[in-house]
Amino acid sequence: MTQTSPTTGVQGPLGKHDIAALIARDIPHGAFVNLGIGQPTLVADHLSPGSGVVLHTENGMLNMGPAASADQVDPDLTNAGKVPVTELPGAAYFHHADSFAMMRGGHLDICVLGAFQVSARGDLANWHTGAADAIPAVGGAMDLAIGAKKVFVMMTLFTRDGAPKLVSECGYPLTGLACVDRVYTDLAVFDITPDGIRVRQTFGIDVPELSARLGLPLQTGAPEQAA
Repeated sequence: MTQTSPTTGVQGPLGKHDIAALIARDIPHGAFVNLGIGQPTLVADHLSPGSGVVLHTENGMLNMGPAASADQVDPDLTNAGKVPVTELPGAAYFHHADSFAMMRGGHLDICVLGAFQVSARGDLANWHTGAADAIPAVGGAMDLAIGAKKVFVMMTLFTRDGAPKLVSECGYPLTGLACVDRVYTDLAVFDITPDGIRVRQTFGIDVPELSARLGLPLQTGAPEQAA
């Protein structure tokens, strides 16, 4: 079950680019995908040129390419997080309202979102910690969480204080109910199923230790086919 990083060969924990590479590997050919603000945007840098994956960004673009660098930077060409990006052949631009119609209308195969917490039944909390000084920023996450056919989460498995982010019940305000299908973290990849949390693979930690640290029952076995 324990495996090494696909990009560095280390056992774990994985870095953010390692996690992004795992997600890119599991996105099927030709899928329409939205990458959430923050670390999920790194997935664009790990998609192979022949993947056929069409990236959607909620500020109004289809067929977004990897992040721009050096002389590629165009200040008018950014993703929803205002990070300069490139465009691929056939890229299209459209009104913000049309973009949200795509998100809400079930036209996206996958969205990749960050999270503060994910519950054992797939509830997602990613817009507010409830702290008095926190700035609420739900953005389009609620539309993506409900509108995309599959929701992948990219996050570290524990906070800096060591608290688990995969939990029995979310303690933060929810973005969506029972919407998460898979969780990619620095220590393991999990499927959220009607029968519970299934571990697909781990990195530098075994399942019993993982279960003990999370305080959750974890299932193992043959992984389901990639989404």
